[in-house]
Amino acid sequence: MEIRGARLKNLRMKSFFLGLIMVFVLITGCSEQERDTIKIATKPMTEQFILGEMLALLIEEETGMETEITKGIGGGTSNIHPAIVNGDFDLYPEYTATGWFMVLNRTDLPDDEVVFTELQKEYSEKYGLTWVGEYGFNNTYAVAVGKEVADQYGLKTCSDLAKVSDQLIFGANPDYLERPDGYFALCEAYGFNFKSTMEIDIGLRYTALANKKIDVVSAFTTDPQLSTGKLVVLEDDKGYFTNYFAGTVVREDALRKYPGLETALQKMNNILSDSKMAELSYSLEVDHRDEKEIAREFLIEVGLING
Repeated sequence: MEIRGARLKNLRMKSFFLGLIMVFVLITGCSEQERDTIKIATKPMTEQFILGEMLALLIEEETGMETEITKGIGGGTSNIHPAIVNGDFDLYPEYTATGWFMVLNRTDLPDDEVVFTELQKEYSEKYGLTWVGEYGFNNTYAVAVGKEVADQYGLKTCSDLAKVSDQLIFGANPDYLERPDGYFALCEAYGFNFKSTMEIDIGLRYTALANKKIDVVSAFTTDPQLSTGKLVVLEDDKGYFTNYFAGTVVREDALRKYPGLETALQKMNNILSDSKMAELSYSLEVDHRDEKEIAREFLIEVGLING
């Protein structure tokens, strides 16, 4: 009877400990499932894929939180903005002039400092959002030429180009040729009078330039192809192009809810130049490297995360 009683006691003890283990598993399993995740959205752009990964890495390092990136949302701002207002996302990379014109529907354009201050104020009052930091680069329109053409005609500025434009062929995608602040307004601002103009798909502009079918191209200042050293971006010496500085739009309630989130986002301040963003985009778009590894290597290089 004593042996039988001892066995029964041991069995009860084992059952008790197994029960504790099961409770622990259930509790940790539930906490894992219920753990908050900071949700990041990006537009369908090469540089945004890299920026999304940078934001995720900095947030995870600073807060210990998990992140989830939804990449390449079609329609860009048109679809991301209402989604973040509804709480589907916590933050995303945006451009100042895009927010100014598309979200706030403003038609005026004060200086950059006033624009950023007003963006913060109106986003907060109207949508419960704010802008945290600016990354340092400006993804705006530009005029670019091949290095040979730049050397041949001594081109450094758009005003230089105006003096010889009648000898050169300009190439641009259809949207730029049609938009009110595009090709014709640019020609009027600088007095361009090109020998001819060629309509080219946006993805083929640089191929046409390399093949010398065109001499001048409408570009974006962070296009990957501009990092090769074979092209020259002409200075917008009359300040015609609107600035599109990149920064983070974030829900204000997310900043309150997640300690360290704002600190993580502020680490993106002024870490990227136009040329560096173009170089990183080249690694993804042309060299076909993984965007997370590109982002990680850069953040290690600038000392923002550990290697």
